[in-house]
Amino acid sequence: MKAVQIVQPGDLRIIDMEKPQLTEEHNVIVRMTAAGICGSDMGIYHGTNAAATYPRVIGHEIVGVVEEVGPTAKKVKVGDRVIIDQVTACGHCYACRKGRPNVCGDLHVRGVHIDGGYREYIDVADTDCYLLPDFLSDTDAVMIEPTTIAVQCCSRAQLESDDTVLIIGSGALGSSILRIVRLYHPQRIIVADIDDAKLDEALKNGATDVINSAREDLPARAHELTDGYGPTVTIDAACVKGSLLNALQATGNAGRVITMGFSVAPTEVNQFVITSKELDVRGSRLQNRKFQDVIDLVNAHKVDLTGSVSHTFPFTEAQKAFDFVDSRDPSIRKVVLTFGK
Repeated sequence: MKAVQIVQPGDLRIIDMEKPQLTEEHNVIVRMTAAGICGSDMGIYHGTNAAATYPRVIGHEIVGVVEEVGPTAKKVKVGDRVIIDQVTACGHCYACRKGRPNVCGDLHVRGVHIDGGYREYIDVADTDCYLLPDFLSDTDAVMIEPTTIAVQCCSRAQLESDDTVLIIGSGALGSSILRIVRLYHPQRIIVADIDDAKLDEALKNGATDVINSAREDLPARAHELTDGYGPTVTIDAACVKGSLLNALQATGNAGRVITMGFSVAPTEVNQFVITSKELDVRGSRLQNRKFQDVIDLVNAHKVDLTGSVSHTFPFTEAQKAFDFVDSRDPSIRKVVLTFGK
């Protein structure tokens, strides 16, 4: 079978590899139908993802059809359309015992530490497969995985209806977070970005206020919009230089700051801005068994994942797709690779 492999940063190849076989642990074979291109995939391609190992078949936003099942598979059957959990964990370390396998001490993420779904077939445990809603296309179903990241983020923030929320960044991640934040009905939802078009879109999608951080002082404006107190929850979905400090400065006393970035570049913060307001600064990584939560929201029509995918490419044209994402064409929303039968 064919697969997309990043041999080393900047070196993407279509390779031939053996089709996987059923094992006791991996008791399901899934034929891939669609896989999203995520910012972390681009980071692996460019060598800026500190977690990745090479060479690597990437892809963790992965949808397909069950092709084979072993005798121990109970959750799915041949022909089921599924999305696959990207997290594999040891099950016995401190984090796993505390119910947080997404930060397992021996964490392996498909497409990052172990081979992912940019290939024609993948072998997984049936427990890692989740049935897709019948009315959701394979390409739109790719968006379930980014939405799990947003659900995890809001869980880490312990959002409540009396919160005021600031989301820094209105790209793909920030937009997914906004989609989930509004389900909590907070007092205000403020979105900050440097792109007016993205801010206009945020207002259409539920933001109560927006800040163009290229023209306005983000912390000062956030305080103005919250009667001088500052947002009680700030989520850094931009993850660029200066965004964490802005988040800390903007957030009000006793608030929570959620950081999602993976950059290893130094960034400026200081203890006073955290200690003086007794802020909780929390990381949010991947997702912690949130796939069924998102699927339930989709089935209940509380979350609409249609219309987010702007472009599709055959997976054998992955280089063309990655180059297109790198072009930063303003029409890009979500790019998905597709797999023929």
